[in-house]
Amino acid sequence: MSSSHQLPTSVGSHSQSILGHLPALQQTHFDTIGKPGSYLFPIDMGEAVEMIQSDGGVDSGLRKDDHSKCYWYEEELDNDLKWSFALNSILYRGSSEYQDIALLDTKHFGKALVIDGKMQSAEMDEFIYHECLIHPPLLCHPNPKTVFIMGGGEGSAARELFRHKTIEGVVMCDIDQEVVDFCRRYLTVNQQAFCNEKLQLVINDAKIELERREEKFDVIVGDLADPVEGGPCYQLYTKSFYEKVLKPRLNHQGIFVTQAGPAGVLTHKEVFSSIYNTLRQVFNYVLAYTAHVPSFADTWGWVMASDQPFDLNTKLIDSRIDERVDGELLYLNGASLLSSTIMNKSVYQSLLKETHVYTEENARFIHGHGKAYNP
Repeated sequence: MSSSHQLPTSVGSHSQSILGHLPALQQTHFDTIGKPGSYLFPIDMGEAVEMIQSDGGVDSGLRKDDHSKCYWYEEELDNDLKWSFALNSILYRGSSEYQDIALLDTKHFGKALVIDGKMQSAEMDEFIYHECLIHPPLLCHPNPKTVFIMGGGEGSAARELFRHKTIEGVVMCDIDQEVVDFCRRYLTVNQQAFCNEKLQLVINDAKIELERREEKFDVIVGDLADPVEGGPCYQLYTKSFYEKVLKPRLNHQGIFVTQAGPAGVLTHKEVFSSIYNTLRQVFNYVLAYTAHVPSFADTWGWVMASDQPFDLNTKLIDSRIDERVDGELLYLNGASLLSSTIMNKSVYQSLLKETHVYTEENARFIHGHGKAYNP
């Protein structure tokens, strides 16, 4: 076991695009900024840097195919580390009561959704994140019928859920009405999911919504923003929330899954290892897995938790994909799911040795927000 660095699952401390046409948003302040060549002014999400070619030739640092003004989106990953990519245009920008939002048309990743300066998903590779978030818990469950999504306002999680033939009902609970309306209007790839009669869309704090509900669910999904200091989501990563609010809302064979932040060699200690260890305090079986998401500039992590063991038999997973899932998955199959649970030595040892537990008073956070300026 240790030679392959696959974490044991019985480790709990208990015992083991085309823009759509929908009604205008209310007071969202979204504006079209325009194509490259127009004036680009500061916005509060990622640094947008204007690169200008002089008449004498291409400036050093620009690629030879940059024949006109080129704008760059820049996200601060750490105090001394930034990630940037060229834009065709900034399609929309705005802010809601809770967060800032932008829809970018990038040269490399296609259309990209950015919230509070952090990349949420990109047209080119969002399937990796959402397949890894949704399909593992549903494929490990013997017969998943009901699902509660915490967050998920983009609609992609619901889209993947509705590919499963066993699903009878999905509750999607997001706190931000304006972001949900924005995504429902402009992310046309998810419009069928928003219109699905099996979807119940609720605008509320997920903690409050779970507390007030009496029914239980086969799967609960944490499609939440990263825990950011001052943000609305970090309390939904705490031991008390998992133990007192979330777990009681799971059925007997229920499974919880959450996105768990960066999981690379240099970044997994930010929140990934802590989320994993926190869930170990609440559930009998906890399973971490990872995948590289190019537009996130890192390996990303997810964690599944249950009081029942996970069966990762590759033939069983493949047969359930064939029987249950409409269409072909682009990223996951039985073998890739199993391999995603095997960590490199550095991450493996960190997860086993992690002692930090998320509480309201003692939380860990992802590094700050993106910034915007006109150089």
